[in-house]
Amino acid sequence: MSSWRALGEEIARWRDAGRTVELWWRDDDAADATANLDRLLSVRREVQAPLALAVIPAIATPALAARLAGESAVDLLQHGYAHVNHAPAGDKKCELGPHRPAMLVLGELGAGWLALERLFGERPLPVLVPPWNRIAPALVPALPEIGFVGLSSFGRRPRAEPVRGLCQVNAHLDLVDWKGRRGFVGEETALAALMAALCGARQSSHEPVGVLSHHLVMDEAAWDFLRSLLEKAGAMSGVEVRAARRVFA
Repeated sequence: MSSWRALGEEIARWRDAGRTVELWWRDDDAADATANLDRLLSVRREVQAPLALAVIPAIATPALAARLAGESAVDLLQHGYAHVNHAPAGDKKCELGPHRPAMLVLGELGAGWLALERLFGERPLPVLVPPWNRIAPALVPALPEIGFVGLSSFGRRPRAEPVRGLCQVNAHLDLVDWKGRRGFVGEETALAALMAALCGARQSSHEPVGVLSHHLVMDEAAWDFLRSLLEKAGAMSGVEVRAARRVFA
């Protein structure tokens, strides 16, 4: 059985249960208007899927704001503050970790939100995407206190609401092989990750399943798979690709 056929059968299980598969699409590391961003937005228009774009506040440019001004199907999320690693040598990269005082980190996040508001007005959603998908657990309870209503990292979420007033919806399929040559992870690996996330959501977690792209670094194979996946998802009965504004509502 091909992986695509297996995916179709998993979706059929959702239909048989009277449920709709909820997918959402997140792309990370936006900061400027680039040729790769143009390509990302072109793919979005081709497949007619809503996109959640995680923007780095400290380095986001007016050119990015101008480029996104007419893109009403693109939701904007806050991607940390400056996407700078503060972890000690040998530790996994982390900006929002326990390596600095919590008040300093939270202050940066607040400054980042103000920067997004200056550039984009009321468009950004109060949803935090931690750089490298890592955040110190001790910081999470303070996020609603500084205005966030959503959190998005990677992998199966432990709870829908890690703390009162904060909805967590993660990404589950990353198209980039960060541990290898940084190319596409491969069709079989990508579909296996998607299948596992869908099965887990159907059986227990009930979490929307997130597809994660990185427009600045993807190779041709990753772009091809992304387009193909979103096209197929849009054409499948019982599948809906939802906007972040709905996922975090």
